[in-house]
Amino acid sequence: MLDLEQTNNLPSGPPRPSTILWPGIRSLPEGVERYLVEGGGSVVVAIEPGDEVAVVDIEGGQACELAAADPGGKVDTAAILGAVADSDADGIKDILAGNGFSAGRTRAALKRRNIDLGKAKAIRVFGTSSRPGDRAEFTTAQGGTLIVAAPGGAMDFDLQNTVTPLELFVKRAVLKLTPEAELPDPLADPLQDIRVHASTAQAYKVKAGEYIQIIDVSGRQCTDFQAFSLPKLEAGRELALDATITRALLGLANPIPGIPAKAFDLEMDPLIETIQDTCGRHDAFLTACNSRYYDDMGYPGHVNCTDNFNAVLDPYGIAHRKGWEALNYFYNTRVDDQNQIYFDEPWSRPGDYILLRAVTDLV
Repeated sequence: MLDLEQTNNLPSGPPRPSTILWPGIRSLPEGVERYLVEGGGSVVVAIEPGDEVAVVDIEGGQACELAAADPGGKVDTAAILGAVADSDADGIKDILAGNGFSAGRTRAALKRRNIDLGKAKAIRVFGTSSRPGDRAEFTTAQGGTLIVAAPGGAMDFDLQNTVTPLELFVKRAVLKLTPEAELPDPLADPLQDIRVHASTAQAYKVKAGEYIQIIDVSGRQCTDFQAFSLPKLEAGRELALDATITRALLGLANPIPGIPAKAFDLEMDPLIETIQDTCGRHDAFLTACNSRYYDDMGYPGHVNCTDNFNAVLDPYGIAHRKGWEALNYFYNTRVDDQNQIYFDEPWSRPGDYILLRAVTDLV
């Protein structure tokens, strides 16, 4: 029998977006986290009592140093990891004394946690005789901070002493059933920390030389990016980032780190440069979603990125458009052998990001 009263409880308006129950499909069991320690680099990870820590020498022959500090910043590696601290942490200190990317990130992470490694002791595992796949395992006695490094110097031209990466696995003793993944440590102290909520947009100013880190918080969330040269806007010239010009100048579907990294405006002047990209799958062909798209899909009045762009760009005197060209980060868009443009589930995982550098002052 049909319950007519129940049909009156249906929500009004367009359908709501579906909820992703498992953002960023996991390849590891629940509670297991994987970190890659680059050769000659280091990582910093928060630990809790009872966590199981495993380090894997992927290629063999790579030394590893581990140090641990309590929540107050006091280094007590032996007590926390339950093993003899047989090293003065010289490998970690040498890495931190350098100017590599991971060195700056680790120094900033230790500073935020008030950790001083000056007199620290570390556990050293692996070495020239370790085999590919060798593991070292520990169980944490208390919470705090774990520092793992893959030390080594520059390779001699006549030797085979290159540094190679390590894998770090942390199996959590207690699963944290939070709706969002924990964000990674910032790459540097942020000048602006902006949270762009679902179905919204934000506009902000960035100075030349500053970095823009766009993070996918929960995984598989697409985002549209647009930029304007601030000096040109102030001169009354409204020239947005142009994806078609960018593709034509680069000869690529979208900018990537390295030489073909820049994105340009209509006058072929560079606006941004791609520095790092942990996802690698984006779109620079389609416009940001717009009202026409949803009208044709049968959802008139649906919230869309173009209208959101128009609203937040109003204060800068930028004219409204019916469809904004943009760099669509984390979109999984391709053209098949039938010349059909399609998009599928994004590849981005929780915490994936793209790091950009402003070439000029931007809005």
